[in-house]
Amino acid sequence: MTDDEWLAERFEEKRAQLRGVAYRMLGSGAEAEDAVQEAWLRLNRAGAGEIENLGGWLTTVVSRICLDQLQARRVRRERVLDEVPAALSVVDPEREALLADSVGVALLVVLETLTPAERLSFVLHDLFAVPFEEIAPIVDRTPVAARQLASRARRRVQGRGDGRTAVPEPDQAAQREVIEAFLAAARNGDFEALVAVLDPDVVVRNDLGGVTRAIRGAASAASGAVAAAAVSAPSAHLALVDGAVGIVVAPAGRLQRAIRFTIRGGAIHEIDIVTEPARLAELELAVLTA
Repeated sequence: MTDDEWLAERFEEKRAQLRGVAYRMLGSGAEAEDAVQEAWLRLNRAGAGEIENLGGWLTTVVSRICLDQLQARRVRRERVLDEVPAALSVVDPEREALLADSVGVALLVVLETLTPAERLSFVLHDLFAVPFEEIAPIVDRTPVAARQLASRARRRVQGRGDGRTAVPEPDQAAQREVIEAFLAAARNGDFEALVAVLDPDVVVRNDLGGVTRAIRGAASAASGAVAAAAVSAPSAHLALVDGAVGIVVAPAGRLQRAIRFTIRGGAIHEIDIVTEPARLAELELAVLTA
């Protein structure tokens, strides 16, 4: 066996774990594959002669690649899921959905609300048992600070970190009934059923590009819901949004938007659609059971 063959064999032994790290960091199968491939290219350039711990070296490289991508997203203030169609042209959408299911949509949704450093610290330590001493230089922190990052992330993920979904409190049952009716009607394109759960003067607010736009009236709101559902219905999930029943839209588990509702007298009076990454990061989210 040549040196190149030996190196390739060792890399393949680590590929599954590296891809697992990258997928939980990036939430996209295509981007995870790209990160792993970039790690292979860097390994080829570096050679294995000076690397004592190949697994640790590769995990560090993949983590840095993912961290750079996450930080670039925040700097550009991208809506992460706007990139999904391009990613899915490379990876089979069914395979992408299976990946999300295997990790847990609930976990991926919550991970999207963390800062890059929090997400990396939590994923590496809590999901892959990487010591904080090894995480610290990746996030440019001390081990103590890296531990604090993971702790903050854990508090947000706690109760949902294994992919389990949350169960609403009994007093949320009425909210859930209304939101379920709204979501079912939107998915079915049932205009009349949507109008029936909306207050005649309902207000819908959407923070498009950081600018909040509002529409008023049940007919306009119902039309918009039907149009949006035609694109995003398969990715919409009932969720607790800041403790109230709402909806998250998360194709392949990647958080695109959260929808909050104000309900009075069994009708929806206000709909707040949150897409701005900074606002999404402030929300407490938990996907609800069916």
